[in-house]
Amino acid sequence: MAKDDFHVIVYQLLAYLYTCLKRGEEPDPKRLCADSDFFKANGQTLNAKYWAYIVYNMHRLGLIDGVIFADVDGLKHPYPVNLDDCMITPLGIEYLTDNAFLAKARDFLKGIKAIVPFV
Repeated sequence: MAKDDFHVIVYQLLAYLYTCLKRGEEPDPKRLCADSDFFKANGQTLNAKYWAYIVYNMHRLGLIDGVIFADVDGLKHPYPVNLDDCMITPLGIEYLTDNAFLAKARDFLKGIKAIVPFV
């Protein structure tokens, strides 16, 4: 599993949003963007089209809510243009806690964190 795998990114987004919800804090939209430190792999930021695809599908599946999308020429899916009100849904919480792929992603990230601090 790689740091830019779909399930790793979904796990990171959902875990961050769930942590914010439990703490009563507003999520920082900058931490949710493709160029966030969350998603840097080998010093590279996440591909913006790939990130948009993931966020769009998380929203479409009902895992997150509060994202504003816009149609952009050249993209098959709407592009997230505003994440200020992004939040995890109850379905997203269930997916985060019960999904086997996300459990693998969590374990992968724990392993990387032990090797590379601040990941």
